[in-house]
Amino acid sequence: MLKVKSLPNDDAECGWYHTSRKRQVTASASGVCKARWTIIGAGFTGLAAARQLARNFPNDKIVLVEAQEVGFGASGRNAGFAIDLPHDIGAEDYIGDLATANLAMKLNHLGQTTLKTEVENNNIDCHLRQSGKYQAAIENRGMAVLEAYQRGLDKLGQPYTVIDGKDLPDHIGTSFYRKALFTPGTILVQPSALVKGLADTLPENVTLYEHTVISGVDYGEKTTLFHENGSIVTDKLILANNVFGPQFGFLQRMLLPIFLYGSLTRPLTEDEKSKLGGKEFWGVIPADTFGTTLRRTHDDRIFVRNTFSFNPNGQSNPKHFKRALKHHRLSFSRRFPMLDGVGFDYSWSGCLAMAQNHEGFFGQLAPNVYGAFGCNGLGVTRGTATGKLLADWLAGETNDLTAYLLASPGPSKVPSEPFLSLGVNATLRWGEFKAGKEA
Repeated sequence: MLKVKSLPNDDAECGWYHTSRKRQVTASASGVCKARWTIIGAGFTGLAAARQLARNFPNDKIVLVEAQEVGFGASGRNAGFAIDLPHDIGAEDYIGDLATANLAMKLNHLGQTTLKTEVENNNIDCHLRQSGKYQAAIENRGMAVLEAYQRGLDKLGQPYTVIDGKDLPDHIGTSFYRKALFTPGTILVQPSALVKGLADTLPENVTLYEHTVISGVDYGEKTTLFHENGSIVTDKLILANNVFGPQFGFLQRMLLPIFLYGSLTRPLTEDEKSKLGGKEFWGVIPADTFGTTLRRTHDDRIFVRNTFSFNPNGQSNPKHFKRALKHHRLSFSRRFPMLDGVGFDYSWSGCLAMAQNHEGFFGQLAPNVYGAFGCNGLGVTRGTATGKLLADWLAGETNDLTAYLLASPGPSKVPSEPFLSLGVNATLRWGEFKAGKEA
């Protein structure tokens, strides 16, 4: 039996989770359960895979296992940007190779369309709006990124609007930035509310077990998953647990658990909303990768996200919070001096599964074991699309997107410890330093 040594353990103060609707958590698994399909991880990828498997195999029993509670883990902790455009942070213009960029954009559109359809068909209240995004810059380094991104968007033939800094207060209420590019195709959501809604509207042949921690696994003609109350015996296993995939014996030293930190203010008063101005709902991503992400939410809170840490075990670590909260307060006060009395109600961390070469994994891991990992910061759209496509591929359906994903070289290997932590942490700190005021 392979023992699973590291398990999800997120901090308790995720603002998206606490400000979304309460739901009835499903029971943990108990006894011996047998299933045709079992999926580990009830985030965007796992939920999409479960839903599409149920449609493709309506007579099969499908089990979806979540170690924590749906909406509490990584998929409920991100910034809520469902981005349509290629977002290749390894390319100077964020676009890279044109043919690859068009396939990446098609994949993102599939993720967006799938989510919009499920939200509409199931009346999921997650404040989904196709409101676009602003990519904003203040430092010369960020301004150069925007200029390169413009060239990339021109190459790709995608629409955008250049907004000068003097006009930005009419959009986002702050004169902090020198310039922004607005692209109209991004969808903004309340991520925890969306994940909860997707989980509560799964097809009848899907059984969701929450608070079910897999502690060991035996691979064979059938796979047996062990937990404290029993076991799950499954014909086919799908891993959709991102940075915890290596704990199940695959993709060792390939996925980097990079943590980002977010804070959510209390709701603004009418007077504060008047002082802020701008539109009532928007999202800003930084021109510099290591900069600050912002949102104004449906309930008039301001969301701030920045500060990086590398947590090799994939678990939240309290030692990083003091630095992150100090950074959040400074970033907020720089951008919104008119809101100096507004405090944070919630602060939390969230994990990204990053690969050194910015590639993900899609396909077969071993006999009767499959997986989709490594969204590299685009989990809302990429996770949804790859989960759906994996379920279709397992049903014998292929298309150009499946071929594109299967042709990927996959995540590259990284150095072993202690060199890995030293290198990643040095890279993160240097990136934050170079970002300057954009951080």
